[in-house]
Amino acid sequence: MSMTKRFFELAPDMLLPGRCSLGIPTDLGGREVEDPWVFKRGRRIENPGRLRIPVDVPGRTFDFTLAGISTPVVHVRVATLLTELAPEDVQVIPVEIPGQPEQYSILVATRLIECIDDAASREVERWTAEDGRPEKVGQYRDVDGLRIDPSKVGDAKLFRTWGWSVALIVSEDLKLALEGLGVTGMRFTEV
Repeated sequence: MSMTKRFFELAPDMLLPGRCSLGIPTDLGGREVEDPWVFKRGRRIENPGRLRIPVDVPGRTFDFTLAGISTPVVHVRVATLLTELAPEDVQVIPVEIPGQPEQYSILVATRLIECIDDAASREVERWTAEDGRPEKVGQYRDVDGLRIDPSKVGDAKLFRTWGWSVALIVSEDLKLALEGLGVTGMRFTEV
C-alpha cells in the first residue's frame, strides 16, 4: 500500500527581521530584463546572459528570497542541492547582487503542472470573458488555501502550478533536504 506523496508551497518567510528587498533582474548595464515574468513560467529559459539584481532596500540576504516580481533567488548551496536532487525540475541562473560576496542564482522551476484541486482549495476564482482579459480566460484569478491533486504530479519534485504560476511547489523529500541543510528565509505550507 503506497502512501500519498506530500507537497508544500515554498515561499519566503516574511516575518524574519531585516530582510533586504531585491529589484527586477537587469543585465550588467543596468537595463531590466525584457520579460521578468519569464522566470516564473514553469519552463526552461534560454541563457539570458550575465544578470545582476539591484538591492532596492538594504538588509540581510537569506538563502531564499524573492527579487522583483516574486522571482526566487537562492544561495549557491541551495542551488547545488536542488540541481542534485531534482535535475529535471530546476534551472539555476547565476546572478550578481551588489555588495554581496556570496554567489546567488535565480531559481527557475522547469515544470508547469495542471494539478490544482479546485474542490479541496478554500477558494478559487477564475478569469472569465466578462473580465475583459481574453488571454487569461480559464486561468486562476485568485487561489486561497491552495490544495493540489498529488496524483497529477507524476515524478516532479519542484514545479509551478498551471494557471496559478505564482505558486512554487516542492515535494516532501526536497522540503526535508532543505530543512536538513539549514536553509534560511523560507517557509513551507502543505498543499
